[in-house]
Amino acid sequence: MKINATVSALAFVLALTLASTGCRHQPIGLTHIPGSPTPPVSDNPNINTIPMNNPEVGVPSTSIAETGTGDLSNYNLDRAALAAYTIHFAYDSAVIRDSDQSSLQSVAQQLNADQSTKLLVEGNCDERGTEEYNRSLGERRALAAREALSKLGVNPDRIVTRSYGKDKPADPGHDAAAWSKNRRDDFVLCHPKSGV
Repeated sequence: MKINATVSALAFVLALTLASTGCRHQPIGLTHIPGSPTPPVSDNPNINTIPMNNPEVGVPSTSIAETGTGDLSNYNLDRAALAAYTIHFAYDSAVIRDSDQSSLQSVAQQLNADQSTKLLVEGNCDERGTEEYNRSLGERRALAAREALSKLGVNPDRIVTRSYGKDKPADPGHDAAAWSKNRRDDFVLCHPKSGV
C-alpha cells in the first residue's frame, strides 16, 4: 500500500512537470514576402529572425530578409534566359551541391557580361513541412545561391532573393520524383526597361 502511494505521488509529480514545461521547440522566424504587409515584430529575437551562421547553409550570419534591391518594376523579367541553370537541393538542405557549380558559373558569366542586368533568385521547396518552415528554407536556398554568385564576382547588390516556399512547384506530383524537382532555385534574368 505504501509503495502504491509513493508510485502514485511520483507519477503525479512527473505529470505536473511535463504539463508545466510542455514541448520545448525553437520557433521558426517568418520571412517577409515581397508585396505583403510587414510581419509583426516581437521582443523575442528568436521569433523574428533565423540566425544564418549554420556552416551547412553556406551563407553569412544575417537575418532572413529580402536581399538586394527588391523593386524590379523597372525591369523586364526573362525567365527563359537562365532556365537551363536551375539548381536543386537535397531534402531539408540549403547546401549547394558540387554538381551545380557549373550552373552557378554560367549564371555568373551572364551577369558579369552585362552590368545593367539584375538577377532574381527564387527559392523553392517541396510540399512537405509547414508554410513558415518552407518559406524560411526557400529563403536560405536563395541566399546560398546569392552568396555563391558573389564569390564568383557578381555584386550581391544586383541579386534579389525571394522565397516561394512550396507555393510554386515545378512538378505537381506527390512523390519523391516530384519533390526532388521542386527543391530548387530558379534564376530569372532582369533587363532594364528601355527609357528608364
